[in-house]
Amino acid sequence: MPRKPVSRRTFGALAGSLGASLAISGRSFAQAGDVVRIGAPLPLTGPLSPEGIKQQRGYNLWADAVNAKGGIKAGGKAYKVEIVYVDYASNTPRAVQSAERLISQDKVSFMFAPFGSGATKAASSVAEKYEIPMLGPSASSAQVYDQGYKYLFGTLTPNDTVTEPHAAAVTANKSIKRLAILARNDLFPLAIAQEMEKSAKKRGIEVVMFERYAIGVLDHASAITQMRAANPDWVFGTGYINDLVAMRKQMNDLGVKPLAISMIAGPAYKEFVTASGPLADNIASSSWWQPSVRYKGKDVFGSTEAFNAAFAAKYKGDEADYIEASSAACGIVIQLAMEAAGSADPKRVRDAIAKLDAETFYGKIKFGPIGQINSLEPPVFQIQGGKPVVIWPTGIKQGNFRYMKR
Repeated sequence: MPRKPVSRRTFGALAGSLGASLAISGRSFAQAGDVVRIGAPLPLTGPLSPEGIKQQRGYNLWADAVNAKGGIKAGGKAYKVEIVYVDYASNTPRAVQSAERLISQDKVSFMFAPFGSGATKAASSVAEKYEIPMLGPSASSAQVYDQGYKYLFGTLTPNDTVTEPHAAAVTANKSIKRLAILARNDLFPLAIAQEMEKSAKKRGIEVVMFERYAIGVLDHASAITQMRAANPDWVFGTGYINDLVAMRKQMNDLGVKPLAISMIAGPAYKEFVTASGPLADNIASSSWWQPSVRYKGKDVFGSTEAFNAAFAAKYKGDEADYIEASSAACGIVIQLAMEAAGSADPKRVRDAIAKLDAETFYGKIKFGPIGQINSLEPPVFQIQGGKPVVIWPTGIKQGNFRYMKR
């Protein structure tokens, strides 16, 4: 697979690794005293590269903010942060190999997880074997956290915390009676589709179609033709940016016109809205964080507003989405835990993470017994006029749900 060129502005140092790119974020601190090294295997090329780059942006924003303030203060020392990146080219077995190399050869003390529930679950076995804390910013499926691992933590709440309020918002219109589901056959997209099926049935909605499509498939014409014959009032599609852009365009081409369309996770990203154009309008989605929330905390940013401003300043006016915010929050978890432990020792930091109960720009961070955050309310939103408008929860609501014309 041809790889995209890597800019020296993006990476400070490069080396070959498993046929992928290895890099260290920011300037080298090798001569600057105490350093904490964090490994980050990411899909920086291949079909999942848009999502991988989002995680990298969140990590880098946090690392830059910490280093600008003198590093992480723990046990009377100030630790500068280095993030060691490996591009696993959107290939899950490579993500596992990359995690092994980062720990055994590059001697990282902590790990940021790969993108998505599937790759996070696969790579977490490596972190557990070496007793290295792994923070997952993009894994929400319960199947990732029910392995009995002690060293895996995630900053996205379980899938049912997303599907329950979402289903409630859509089905407030009593004309919604029939649901069609088209899901990518991958751990997270399939898991959240199954949760939405439960949430819909709980509200008396008939599921008239539940089809899976293979990873990498962008032609959904056959499934959408079947969908049209089922005549649903509501369509729920799952996958990632490229999957869902293709799905929405083909629904339009083949004349599928339900009262409501929901998609997870593409509409949370600006790239989806840009690529879909007017077809993105009135698509509903959910995310684990929105820039419109307003939290204050004692983290390196101090508030949601300050995080938003720092993100816009670093990334030319862009607005962060939930993956970028969750990735920065993973860095904050490591920082707060090191400060609480007074150490950079992985085992002591792991214990501090498990006990963490902190207010941050991302919201309250507290982990449940299996290592998954359990302290947030993921917002429901809808694309209206090309922008996300929060529908729920009430405290940050920006507008009302809009149904489509049939």
